[in-house]
Amino acid sequence: MFESRLFFADRLIGMGAQIVLCDPHRAVVVGPAQLYGEPDGLPSPDIRAGMAMVTAALCARGRSVIYNIGQIDRGYERIDERLAALGAHIERICE
Repeated sequence: MFESRLFFADRLIGMGAQIVLCDPHRAVVVGPAQLYGEPDGLPSPDIRAGMAMVTAALCARGRSVIYNIGQIDRGYERIDERLAALGAHIERICE
């Protein structure tokens, strides 16, 4: 795994996840934990972290906004439509 690949975990911790970063290659996740939305926004630093943000937002209580979704779109074609077909409430906002 590349260095700094787990730094997005800080955003998940901010949502209520119980994560301990042991080193740049290991994390301990304790759960389940209630996650809370991030209406002020979550950045999507790369494809995998972006999808982790989407997954966390779908599990969270409240609304979340995710920025830089071009990263997610690169790896997951029509992900908003596909997740909506499964019952997710996703709205794409153009700014």
